Amino acid sequence: MNELLLYQEEDGFLFNSDSHYLYDFISQFNPKGEILDVGSGCGILGLLVVRDFRVNLTSIDIQKNSFILTKQNSYVNSLDVDAICGDFLESEFEKKFDFIISNPPYYHESVVKSENEKLKIARYEDSLRLEKFIKKAKKLLNPRGHLIFCHDSKQIGKIFELLKGEKLTVEDVRFVHGSIKKQSHLVFIHSRLGSNSPTKIAPPLIATVDGEFSQEVKKIYQKTRTYSIKCRI
Repeated sequence: MNELLLYQEEDGFLFNSDSHYLYDFISQFNPKGEILDVGSGCGILGLLVVRDFRVNLTSIDIQKNSFILTKQNSYVNSLDVDAICGDFLESEFEKKFDFIISNPPYYHESVVKSENEKLKIARYEDSLRLEKFIKKAKKLLNPRGHLIFCHDSKQIGKIFELLKGEKLTVEDVRFVHGSIKKQSHLVFIHSRLGSNSPTKIAPPLIATVDGEFSQEVKKIYQKTRTYSIKCRI
């Protein structure tokens, strides 16, 4: 498995552990066919998937610099991606998808916002409302298609309600905790169109134990194998 080299904009949104953990969650479902990465940023999530699985990757991000980084990172890693610069909610797509994946902006609008416009767009939910994201994603899924994303754990009730309203069944859920003593701050959701499967709750992902990465997290980083370089655009 090749190391993934990723250029990131030094004054833009820098990916964090969420992307690595979400990739590990996605990989459990053996993605294949047509896949769409919504809000690609520098491209980390989709590029990890296309590196490790036989998929046709399309990515979209509303920010031009993120689009440029996704293109650059696909080129330096010799990976194919159909990158789009545009608003996911307004964009038209020529095909439907077997998997839609996303690490969307989920910070609540009541949180004090950064003055950096790039960070505002990448972090805060008012840039891509959850209900609008789910509704648009549902329209783009093939029959039995998968929608996999992460979000704020405190919004779990709202997430289930919105997915049910779009006839997307939650098949798998996993909560992430910074440590065993901390409440969950992040949840991973695997939903599927036209499914009747019961919901499975996976054991929690505990990020740190005694101030160090847990053994599971160490294994995730061994699998993702990314190397980041900050740059200016």
